[in-house]
Amino acid sequence: MEIITVEEVKQRIDRGEPVNLVDVREPHEHEAFNIGGTLIPLGRFQVLDVDELEPLKEEEIVLYCRSGNRSGQAAMMLENMGFENVKNLQGGMMRWQELYSDKQ
Repeated sequence: MEIITVEEVKQRIDRGEPVNLVDVREPHEHEAFNIGGTLIPLGRFQVLDVDELEPLKEEEIVLYCRSGNRSGQAAMMLENMGFENVKNLQGGMMRWQELYSDKQ
């Protein structure tokens, strides 16, 4: 699993580049604050219920959560399912808010 920084993802979003973002947090966390990712809670990965990601199997997928722990677990699960370009957002939404919450 590769790591991607908050700064790199933010720059790509700001440039208008397409980024396949997947939020593995719980719905209440996603509702409170998110960066536009598709919500697929970690529990769905644990039962292999991620069919909607199949079309992205050959593309880069950036997973994020609150701190990077749950998204790291999800990244390992996707890699075990044959996804080859999976990245974990280092520091998650905690880091994102630390850097950018007062600038949005």
